[in-house]
Amino acid sequence: MTLSLTYECRPDSNFPLSKREVTHMAELLLNALKIDGFDFDLKITDDSAIAVINHDFLGCVGPTNVLSFPFSETPDITKNKYLGEIVLSVDTLARETRLYGQVPEDHLVRLLAHALLHLAGYDHGQEMYSLTDVAVETVAPIFRQRIVGWH
Repeated sequence: MTLSLTYECRPDSNFPLSKREVTHMAELLLNALKIDGFDFDLKITDDSAIAVINHDFLGCVGPTNVLSFPFSETPDITKNKYLGEIVLSVDTLARETRLYGQVPEDHLVRLLAHALLHLAGYDHGQEMYSLTDVAVETVAPIFRQRIVGWH
């Protein structure tokens, strides 16, 4: 797996993960989702930047938690090793965890799993939700005790 990871916002307490930790989380997620060995780009950004992307590419107003842009309109993981790009807002991630009383590590894993499944060609539905739940149950516990300052 090759992960091209860029931080397009200043580091802050909303996202205290190092590049090494995010890369490790991505590897574990790809394995849990049974799409290991694939490459993707991940941009960690803030609400203002993701709002611009959300408007420019999807015609939606305002920020969102995560966006996924598959490499192909009809992804075929049997032919392409590169899945596409994910953009994640640390501001929305932090706001949602407080608003919904979620464990931040679980929510981050859920958002990344959801986005990765979109890159792999999955649409919303029971199969996608089940795979996402498996990823959260498998990967999130590994990070819950390692990240300080989110609780």
